Amino acid sequence: MTAVSLLASACAVAPGMRMETSHVQNMTGASNASSVAGEAGEGMAGERASATNGTPDIAITEVDAALLSQLAQRGKQQQNELSQLLSGVPRPYAVGPGDVLQIVVWDHPEFAAALGSSQTQSSTKPGDPLSGFVVDQNGGLTFPYAGTLHVAGLRIEEIQQRLSSALATYFVKPQVTVRMASYRAHQVYVDGEVRSPGALAVNDVPMTLYEAVSRAGGFSETADQSDLVLVRGDHSYRVNLTQMLAQGLSPSRLYLNPGDLLRVGSRDENDAYVMGEVNKPVSAIPRRTGRMTLADALSQAGSVNASTADAAQMFVIRGSLPGTPQVFHLDGHSPVAMLLAKDFELQPKDVVYVDGSGLVRFNRVLSLLMPLINTGLTAGVIAK
Repeated sequence: MTAVSLLASACAVAPGMRMETSHVQNMTGASNASSVAGEAGEGMAGERASATNGTPDIAITEVDAALLSQLAQRGKQQQNELSQLLSGVPRPYAVGPGDVLQIVVWDHPEFAAALGSSQTQSSTKPGDPLSGFVVDQNGGLTFPYAGTLHVAGLRIEEIQQRLSSALATYFVKPQVTVRMASYRAHQVYVDGEVRSPGALAVNDVPMTLYEAVSRAGGFSETADQSDLVLVRGDHSYRVNLTQMLAQGLSPSRLYLNPGDLLRVGSRDENDAYVMGEVNKPVSAIPRRTGRMTLADALSQAGSVNASTADAAQMFVIRGSLPGTPQVFHLDGHSPVAMLLAKDFELQPKDVVYVDGSGLVRFNRVLSLLMPLINTGLTAGVIAK
């Protein structure tokens, strides 16, 4: 009888990988549950994930059609706001330090000597500027008779007007032509999962996000096209190309500014963890488009284990303790629930957990206790 009592009491506190829930006792608790769910939607009525001393009390959000619609609408709104922010009218090219200008004063061939000896194509190196007048590091341009003019930040036509005004002191109605010989002042930087990362020179044609990726060799095999980070000044913006295209927004209208940094994330860095009662616990990798749904993750894990899993207890844990973690629940008893799983998009570092059935928990506890029971019985027989 002692062994039977021990077995029964052990079943009551059976250890295991189960996501326990507790009922909210008062209206204050229910209000807190809704606030923790926050932007994710309404929580399961009266249920929360059980807390321990080391973890907070977290509301559980039920995955249903209303939640999917809400999440999709929020994602669309975020991408629309980002598109409006980055698709402004591009600014004209402004001359800066290091740029090389070709300046011609018509009917005055003597100015050609100021250019120096021209370089032949065979003698130039890839980093050598073309012959011309170089804007110095202080933004100044030195030209015969005109002296040194501050031209940094000016457009070509503005520089042409200033030179004409300066030369008019010595020449009658000078005809001046100014054009860019080499663009070296402004650059954008492309890093991450592209074939040729590095700095790209900005010219008078506004550089779009697509052009920057193309000039960097295009996306590599491991690139996550939903995870592009644009760093501009003190701010960074996450660009989801896949979602933009799905919403009919053209990424070719996103313009880069000089000094911008564009980083393309890797799919390996944006994995999700699938554990619990699945056939093959795995770190699931997104597709090349960067999209990964709950159904995709379960598929990479070989689906749920039909012998041990409780299909009604599928959970997605999102976030971290320093922030505001969220727990989503999907009842997968019905195959129709997989339609929800197919549309529920996972985020990087999500944890997908499939709980075990009660019978499996009982069998596991029994397998742990049987050696102890056998040992006790053997000791009793020997004692007799």
